Amino acid sequence: MYQRKQISNRIFEINMYNRIDLNCDMGESYGACVVGNDPEIMPLISSANIACGFHGGDPGIIHQTIRLAQVHGVSVGAHPSYPDLQGFGRREMQLTPQEVYDGILYQIGAVEAFTRAAGVQMRHVKPHGALYNRAAKDDQMADAIIQAVYYFDNNLWVYGPPGSAMERAAHRIGLKFCREAFVDRTYQSDGSLTPRSNHGSLIHDTAQAIRQVEQILTSGQVTALDGSLVPMECDTFCIHGDGQHAVTFAKALQGSLRSLGFNMQSPITEP
Repeated sequence: MYQRKQISNRIFEINMYNRIDLNCDMGESYGACVVGNDPEIMPLISSANIACGFHGGDPGIIHQTIRLAQVHGVSVGAHPSYPDLQGFGRREMQLTPQEVYDGILYQIGAVEAFTRAAGVQMRHVKPHGALYNRAAKDDQMADAIIQAVYYFDNNLWVYGPPGSAMERAAHRIGLKFCREAFVDRTYQSDGSLTPRSNHGSLIHDTAQAIRQVEQILTSGQVTALDGSLVPMECDTFCIHGDGQHAVTFAKALQGSLRSLGFNMQSPITEP
């Protein structure tokens, strides 16, 4: 049953060795085979967030996406969401913390069944869409997610926004937290993502995407859509796999990261 619990405040530093993670939301299609950018982008990333069936994906796609990650040595995580197939998990839903807790457990368990069958270890959990955005600011929703992950497997990492309610909840309970920034999304002056319904929410230009990544890595800041500078430190960058320029961005990022002296590795990789 969902319960609030506090253990210790542990902060995890994962950039001690100039490494950075590149993650991508994957397995969000349906049917007999993996479609979209997944086969092209998998070799270019270090962590894959696999849809659990609530906003995208189905058992066959989960199976195949895990196998694809296994072939390319990519770390596997679960990508749970609100139960919103029609809205692709991007619509806000009025669920209780208990319902969110139960839904997260259910979805992680679905992906973990396939990782165990494939002999792959699940490494992290990253909420999707509207649930991710809600849990960034809502302490009760953040606690529900973090508690579900902790009681499922307290060795898992949670991916989420830096300075968010999720990060605070993870630190309270002693769960490893990976601070995430986005390659292909713009930011508001409060550090939140620009809503997709707003003009300028998505980055389509490769040079702009690379500038944003390099600014975050070198200055610990990002330029918001209104021109203000916002503190932004991260351990992982996300590329949306369904983005029109996802493969191009991933290829360009590899060169940029190397030029800055960073190695692309998942946070669980030993130095």
